[in-house]
Formats: sequence, structure tokens, C-alpha cells
Amino acid sequence: MNKSQIAFIGAGNMANSLIRGLLAKAVPASQLFATDIDQEKLQLLQHECGIRTGTSAEIAANADVIILAVKPQVMAAACESLRAGIKKPDCLIISIAAGIPVSSMESWLGHDRAIVRCMPNTPALVGEGATGLFANTRCSAGDIALAGEILSAVGITCWLRTERDIDTVTALSGSGPAYFFLMMEALEKAAVALGLDADVARQLSIQTALGAGKLAADSDVAPDELRRRVTSPGGTTEQALLSFQRDGFERIVANAVEAAQKRAAELAK
Repeated sequence: MNKSQIAFIGAGNMANSLIRGLLAKAVPASQLFATDIDQEKLQLLQHECGIRTGTSAEIAANADVIILAVKPQVMAAACESLRAGIKKPDCLIISIAAGIPVSSMESWLGHDRAIVRCMPNTPALVGEGATGLFANTRCSAGDIALAGEILSAVGITCWLRTERDIDTVTALSGSGPAYFFLMMEALEKAAVALGLDADVARQLSIQTALGAGKLAADSDVAPDELRRRVTSPGGTTEQALLSFQRDGFERIVANAVEAAQKRAAELAK
């Protein structure tokens, strides 16, 4: 990645976080380029990050890596406008657009292109993202390493065995932050209903989620063991977990993830 010229097609929130993450990883601003129909976004990036901007054709011409960060509904047009502008035959294409399969990008960009499809999530905006990646057969070991290095600038990365796994990643980590926000919201409301101050309830629910995630991430044991360690027989936690189980908590979660996966698969078609 030290010498790769990386061009961003689209300068929205996810591209913005990746650019800033790469700069934090000591990638020189001179190697980063961006284009967007919103000139204010480009001017802000140029001013705050020192990267170079231009048209799609201008930034694609010398790019070693092109990151497609546009909305899914304009992906076809963006790819078709890029196709003639990509000059390097070994240019790596990385897509972070939801719901666009590799086969579509190959038809728009050419079947000889090395393409990596990614599913990041919104915590990437604060450097705590989780991204699933899938590479087409044109990708070399170097392409795979480079894509992983780029996306790891904003969190962890996991390579997937099949492209269909992206639908499951979408349901798990792509949509997953909203599940935890809902849990925090429900905990806050429950505490307020029991008489706790609303501001205190919010602070404690957010910090508890943050602390639990940090504890799980830093631990060498699985979440089920961590759960057992904080569940004293006959104690308060045990009573809460028994209530969850009586109400079918695990089935509720499984149904939600399955519904999200089904919708992700529908959108990809």
C-alpha cells in the first residue's frame, strides 16, 4: 500500500472515514484521490486531508486501486463511465456499495478486472468497523492483501468463502449496529420506567454496551463463557436471563437475522 495510488469514486461518509483512516495509518495524502458530484464534500476533504480531487476520468487514469463508494442505484452508470478511463490493466477495484454482485460489476467494467466486494458497517466511521470481503477469481494474492490492508484502516476485516456469505454478513454486522442501538434504547426505557433519571439511564446503557463489547473483544474466551462468568446462581443476572429465555430471546434474534439476510439476497438480485 506504500506506493499505491488509491482513487475514491464517491466521497460520502464511508469514503471519508476510509480516507482519514488511511491517513492515520501513514498513507501519504499525495497517494489519495477522490471525486464526487458534491463539490463541497471534495473541497472539505481537500482542505482537511490534503488529498487531490478531480473528475472520474482524471483520478482513474493513474490509479492502482479504485474504491467504488457510490450509492447502489448509480453504480452501473459510475462503472460504465470509468471503464474507458482505467489505464492500468492490473488496477484493483474495491466496491463498498451494498447489494451489487461481482457479476454486475464485471459486466460493467470488464471480466478481466480484479474485483473485491466489501460489506463494511457504520462503526467504521469511528475506526471500529467490521468488514466482510469477497474476491473474484481475477484477484491475486497481492490484490487480496492490499484490499485487506485498506479496509483494515477502519476496523477488522474477514474474508468470505463465497459471495453469498455477504448476505449473511449484511444481516450480522452490516445491519447489526441497529440491533445493539435498539437494545440500548430498550434498556434505557426500562430503567426510566423504574424511576431512573433519563440522562443517567442513557449514559449507563451506552457505556454498558461499550464495556461489554470491549471485554468480549479483549477476552480469550467466547461470549457464552463471559455470560456464565457474570451470572451468579440465584442472582439478578440469572433472573434477567431466565426472563429473556422464557420470551424466546434467541429465536427473536435468529428470526431478525434471517429476515435481514433474506432481504439482502433479494436486493442483490
